[in-house]
Amino acid sequence: MSEIVLQVDNLSKKYKKVDAVKGVSFDIKKGNVYGLLGPNGSGKTTTLAMLMGILHPTQGSFSWFGNGQEDRNRLRIGCLLETPNFYPYLNAYDNLRVTATIKNMQNPKARIEEVLEYVDLKERGKRTFRTYSLGMKQRLAVAAALLSDPEVLVLDEPTNGLDPEGIAEMRELILKIGSEGKTIILASHILDEVQKICSHVVMLKQGEMVYNGSMSDLLLQRKSYRLMADDREKLLSVLGSLQQVKILTNEPDSLMVELDENLTGADLNRLVAEKGIYLSELHAYQKSLETIFLERMKL
Repeated sequence: MSEIVLQVDNLSKKYKKVDAVKGVSFDIKKGNVYGLLGPNGSGKTTTLAMLMGILHPTQGSFSWFGNGQEDRNRLRIGCLLETPNFYPYLNAYDNLRVTATIKNMQNPKARIEEVLEYVDLKERGKRTFRTYSLGMKQRLAVAAALLSDPEVLVLDEPTNGLDPEGIAEMRELILKIGSEGKTIILASHILDEVQKICSHVVMLKQGEMVYNGSMSDLLLQRKSYRLMADDREKLLSVLGSLQQVKILTNEPDSLMVELDENLTGADLNRLVAEKGIYLSELHAYQKSLETIFLERMKL
């Protein structure tokens, strides 16, 4: 079993009459990319701020690396929670030297060169920060988070405000970091990016957790199929008699149905055949993360 790097137990944050986070519990395992997913106002940033020691929980607890909430844990974590904040008239090298000083790093020159090359900014390292595009600023912020070679990287909305090219560059950078074994916790409301990047999902709705598990399990929780038969009316009648089947759409050229978790497409084919119906079409259909997300937000 993978090593657990973060345990969250009944974490809550209340502001006067607003419950921003309500009793959230989950574990983060080493080497995975976790998406903290939810609409604006769902509690993602508040949760990360508590985990990074910026906010104090109203209730509950968390533990990094089995060490509780000790300050030394943050030396093992790289973090980007807000808009990149660097000195505008300093270049990338000098800004990272300031970051290295704050982190008490000794002789950081070689490491600064390394992280700038890693985020594809080495050739532009002598340009001042104020001349950078938003995408370049975000990549420099990731370089700063990686400077001390942390075990865990925490990112809050890293693609927010970026153009399509910037989003693609950030996505590829995060995938590269994850492929090298670092644990990543990524908060986002951009569903397509979460689906492309994350191996696991913690889904929040109005401060409450509505899903915690692997991306693959989430996408396959409910199985949908497109099907058709020559005797359409009899097929509809048979499907309506099966409690394990829910008819989603009834179009002239096909039907879309959703099956219970314990029923396969082969099972469905057999059940309708036993009723004298032979399917002319049966295609598995995987719901997108967007579809599943919108369904869970309506519950």
